[in-house]
Amino acid sequence: MDFRTPIDIPQSPWTIAPCERMLFVGSCFADNMGQRFSRERFRTVVNPYGVMYNPVSIRHTVERLLHEGRMPFTEGETGTCVFTLGTNHVYVLKATGEIVDNCQKRPQRLFDEQVLTVEQCATHLTQTMKLIHSRYPRVRFIFTVSPIRYRKYGYHGSQLSKATLLLAIEKMQQELSALAPAYFPSYEIVLDELRDYRFYGEDMLHPTPQAIDYIFERFGEAYFSPQTQTFLREWRPIREALAHRPFHPESEEHARFISKTLEKARALQVRFPEMGSVERLIPPVGAQPQKGE
Repeated sequence: MDFRTPIDIPQSPWTIAPCERMLFVGSCFADNMGQRFSRERFRTVVNPYGVMYNPVSIRHTVERLLHEGRMPFTEGETGTCVFTLGTNHVYVLKATGEIVDNCQKRPQRLFDEQVLTVEQCATHLTQTMKLIHSRYPRVRFIFTVSPIRYRKYGYHGSQLSKATLLLAIEKMQQELSALAPAYFPSYEIVLDELRDYRFYGEDMLHPTPQAIDYIFERFGEAYFSPQTQTFLREWRPIREALAHRPFHPESEEHARFISKTLEKARALQVRFPEMGSVERLIPPVGAQPQKGE
């Protein structure tokens, strides 16, 4: 008997290379995923101006990155943007009529809360893609909806918000089929495939690290090239060894352990030079051991 309902994720027609340049913008789920990719030596920029929940704020981040020259991409090189949408609710500053990205702890009375339509969300997503594509035509796009529910809207209201975002992504995909924007079902994986509160944190809203790891694995199955899968298999034991916190960091035994680990890392770096230097990942002498060690 099968007690799970696995989500069917089509194989992507294009793949993500080892240590590829990537941009993650969106909700706190984008933070979680972006940090996971950074650990695996992808060259990432993750929410550089803070968490952005709605399509307008995501567009604002891209506009600012382009203006300040802080995009992670280079012209003529492939890269991947991952945009994680959290909500279609926005806050408008009454004095200016501007949609703000952060209320900056100012009084609620200064703002109006508004709800974007499917068409408005799709328009902002389309504009965001076109801005990037005009400068970096080889960058690909992946959209996903955050599995984190918004209790303050009520659970029904949260579902309506997610449904609006899903419809907006579908509309945008149809209108910009030439750019082939992809959809990754992180929302569906958590709600339909994992479907268990053991995969949520103490607030019963945010996915656990275990759930994030599982979503990363499913993402890799659809998007990682064979070379990327090979790199990750060989990098994992090195990463875990470098993260180890010994009880006696000054000992000769630990020095030999670090030397051997760095030797493996440098050999991997020769084959994958984009991974960058690993020396800075060595824990400082005197660092506290991890629990259970």
